[in-house]
Amino acid sequence: MRWLRHWLHRRQRAARYAQLDSLLATQAMTRAQVLRKQQQDLGAIVSFAVENTPYYRDRFAGLGDDFAALPILCKDAMRQHMADMLVRNADPQTTHIGYTGGSTGAPLAFYYDAAKHELMRAGMMRSYMMSGWRPGEKILNFWGARQDTVAGGVFGGEVFGDFIAAEKTIPAFAVAASKLQDWASFVQRYRPVLLQGYASILATLARHVIDQHLPMPASVIGVYSTAEVLDDAQRQVIERAFGCQVFNQYGSREIPNIACECRHGNMHVFTDMVWLEAPEERLVITSLTNRLMPMIRYENGDAGKLKAGDCNCGSPFPLMEMGLCRQNDLILTPGGKRIHPSYFNRLLAGRAEIEQFQVIQAVPERLTLNLVISAETLTPTLQATLQTAICQDLDERIVLELNRVAEIPRTLSGKHRFVISQV
Repeated sequence: MRWLRHWLHRRQRAARYAQLDSLLATQAMTRAQVLRKQQQDLGAIVSFAVENTPYYRDRFAGLGDDFAALPILCKDAMRQHMADMLVRNADPQTTHIGYTGGSTGAPLAFYYDAAKHELMRAGMMRSYMMSGWRPGEKILNFWGARQDTVAGGVFGGEVFGDFIAAEKTIPAFAVAASKLQDWASFVQRYRPVLLQGYASILATLARHVIDQHLPMPASVIGVYSTAEVLDDAQRQVIERAFGCQVFNQYGSREIPNIACECRHGNMHVFTDMVWLEAPEERLVITSLTNRLMPMIRYENGDAGKLKAGDCNCGSPFPLMEMGLCRQNDLILTPGGKRIHPSYFNRLLAGRAEIEQFQVIQAVPERLTLNLVISAETLTPTLQATLQTAICQDLDERIVLELNRVAEIPRTLSGKHRFVISQV
């Protein structure tokens, strides 16, 4: 049956599979060959952008071949110059516009076309194959972004999706206890080979599976976490619930398929799709494939660093390490220190009475801690204990405000951000 689905899907999505074949061919190269190709692709995309877009023609004028001298592209610049970044033979009135998730409250618009979409899906398929999955085997997505699950969305455009694409998507932008049982039952019936979804959604489902002692099908060989930061606690609970390895993916709507974990747990950078820099652990990304709206030296706000060495999996792609936060998830103390969001995981570790939390900072001297917690467990003692710890660990000038809430709202793209700094 897998072979029939694969054959039908390949006929239906010929452009996607042609891209996949090309990506797999690159993957068979040596490290030296891969890096040489990346250097050539970088020169080609820069030359193309200068010759075909008003923005890069003006921005890169007189800078020559020194790539490091090219200015970094920030999100504000993209908002201001979006039309000028579009390739000159494209009509901005008829070209599709996509939007980032808007985790910071301000979604970023970008142009895209069918070619970019098909390349993105081909890149996703290559990532899935790193787990042992093969085209034609079933995938079940738990997705939090509404716009991706409607017709024309990332997971909403397949015809006869279950049979031909062997892929189903459960809209998971609202997570409730009643839905968790339904989702777990569907996994048991559908028997997918891969699960994919937002880290927080998968972890919530995994806890339900464990708490209810629900057996998961042996067909599942991997769980792909995406869209959100995956922490160690989430990874462990997902692996325990589904009895398989978790693979962390890294990409974005504007530049997808940046990196993915292999079976050895190392994050590989797809150098046939991106050029990645990490000055001061701030990720700066160049898409090597986007000839509709080139994005060169784009700083997306994520943290990470490049790693030296090879991986025993045999992949020629170099390694990276993801940071555990975005820049706007770092808390700033009145004294000027920046606090990593993992501090709050440690602060609240072991407090089973807290179902969910979110920290919001509007000014350095004040933190708001929203808690999904019962009224009887939100006590003055808890308030005093946490306030004392904050003063001792971070800064004695910080005032902690506790709020009991019914739920923590997700972002427009369905993500759960547990630390938000507006400073």
